[in-house]
Amino acid sequence: MNNSFTLDRRNGKIMGVCAGLSNRSGLDVTLIRVAVVLLTLCALGPIGVVAYLLAGWFAED
Repeated sequence: MNNSFTLDRRNGKIMGVCAGLSNRSGLDVTLIRVAVVLLTLCALGPIGVVAYLLAGWFAED
């Protein structure tokens, strides 16, 4: 089993980060997307956007 985080561009909406997290964790992709949006809007702000972009750029394809 591969332990690295990979993007899922085929099932992704923007960069495939949430779809990749969904594949890795086994959780529903909609739950992951809602959690990312809520965390970014309510808690993290611009740091959440930067973290998402970094995850998309540095994750394996």
